[in-house]
Amino acid sequence: MRHTLPIAPQFYVTAAQPCPYLDGRHERKLFTALQGDTAEKLNNALSKQGFRRSQNVLYRPSCSDCCACLSARIRVADFKPNKSQRKTLKRNAHLRREATSPWATEDQYALFRRYLDSRHADGGMADMDIFEFAAMIEETPVRTRVIEYSERTQEGSDRGRLVGVCLTDVLDDGLSMVYSFYEPELRANSLGTYIILDHIELAREVGLPYVYLGYWVPGSRKMGYKAAFSALEIYKHGKWQDIGDPNSHSTETHPLEVEPIAEQVARLSLPEATPPSRRGSFDT
Repeated sequence: MRHTLPIAPQFYVTAAQPCPYLDGRHERKLFTALQGDTAEKLNNALSKQGFRRSQNVLYRPSCSDCCACLSARIRVADFKPNKSQRKTLKRNAHLRREATSPWATEDQYALFRRYLDSRHADGGMADMDIFEFAAMIEETPVRTRVIEYSERTQEGSDRGRLVGVCLTDVLDDGLSMVYSFYEPELRANSLGTYIILDHIELAREVGLPYVYLGYWVPGSRKMGYKAAFSALEIYKHGKWQDIGDPNSHSTETHPLEVEPIAEQVARLSLPEATPPSRRGSFDT
């Protein structure tokens, strides 16, 4: 009898650092390496359990006194844009979308620098040089695309100025928006919202049921915009559930809500490894 064993990655915890979302708190991350033949399966499995990818690492917040970071995704089939979002779609209807391989360009980096300098000048990525940027885009062991948004020329067929970029993983059940950035001078266009709306449409076009947005954090103004999307689910207490009233999740900042690291790892559902084929063998 042949037994199939689960993929068994090693998990680690980062040292505590100041939280970028909630003042006076510290963040810690549970993470594992993403590499080899099992990378695709592991990314699919752990993304469904609140993990996110950064290059060849999968991570999930695992803070010692808070569990406010809740992974969020949109149910594509149930999503309906509100009045403001419909205006955003109309305002950006002139943009051209192009999905490319994960390859960094000088135009992307120039836009990335303008975006950081305008919106996140004191953030953790503010000092990234072009080589680190290229690593963020190109170092991926899974199926990844760079979705570019550019203005159309007057002729309509040629590509004009690049105004938005999203690094996007293609999961077996959805699109995961790893990182997006856009032209800061076009603030009135709400490009961040538009890129999410367009990913919902892209997922619908290819028949994928979810768009993964990263983390929503109750009490954080930086993350509040995600709650404005209909059909939003959050990963809480080990399962996906409708967000409901965003104000009802404020207790997630209480230290008694936090499970020990060992229990968190023990409850993870890992994909099964595909056994190597052996000539002459058979299953019973």
